[in-house]
Amino acid sequence: MDMLKKLFPFSFKATAVNDFIVSLIIYVVIDVVCGLIIGLLSKLPIIGILFGLVGSLVGLYALIGIVLAILVFAKVIKD
Repeated sequence: MDMLKKLFPFSFKATAVNDFIVSLIIYVVIDVVCGLIIGLLSKLPIIGILFGLVGSLVGLYALIGIVLAILVFAKVIKD
């Protein structure tokens, strides 16, 4: 659990409604900004493939962060 707290610090702060909304907004902004950057760089031949892989990992990170924030807020996962 300590490793998850280090990797997803915003998810485990989502105990109140305000903190929950802020953490969701942070993860959505991370995902949207990464998607925009990947969209711009995907047109380059070799770099596009590399950034596509990195973008997939960042999208997965944001998805896991959102799911963890929901689970912490719903008190399924305890701190």
